[in-house]
Amino acid sequence: MSADIYREQILELARNPVNKGTLEPNDASYEDTNPLCGDRVRIDLRITDGVLSDVAFTGRGCAISQASASMLTEMVKGQTVEAAAAITNDEMLEEIGVEISPARIKCALLGLHVLRVALDNYQRSGATSTDVELSQGE
Repeated sequence: MSADIYREQILELARNPVNKGTLEPNDASYEDTNPLCGDRVRIDLRITDGVLSDVAFTGRGCAISQASASMLTEMVKGQTVEAAAAITNDEMLEEIGVEISPARIKCALLGLHVLRVALDNYQRSGATSTDVELSQGE
C-alpha cells in the first residue's frame, strides 16, 4: 500500500476507531499518558484461558495515538497473553504503515506501552479468568 493509503487509514481510525470503549468487568486494565503532548490511552482486557478474548480502549489525543491504539486492539484480539506481550515496537510501527517522525514515536507507541503494562500486571497478579469469575459469583 502507498503511504497515502496508510495516512487515510490513520485518519479514518482516528475519526471512527474500532474497539473504542471500556470493558466492565475486565481482567486487566491500564492507563497512561504521553507527558510530552498529553495523549492518553487506557486499555481494558478480558482474558479467557490465556487468550485476549476482548479488548477495548479509550483515550484522547492526536490521530496517531488514537489510530495506533485502535489498530493494536485489532492486532491482539484473539492472541495469547504471551503473543500479545511479545509485540515489538518495530512490529507496531510497521502495522501503522507510515514513517513516524522521532517527535511522534511516543504517540504511536503509547497504546503498546499501555498494553504491555496491563499484561505484565495481569501476569504478576497470577489471576486467571476462572479466578475472576469465581470471586464475582461468591
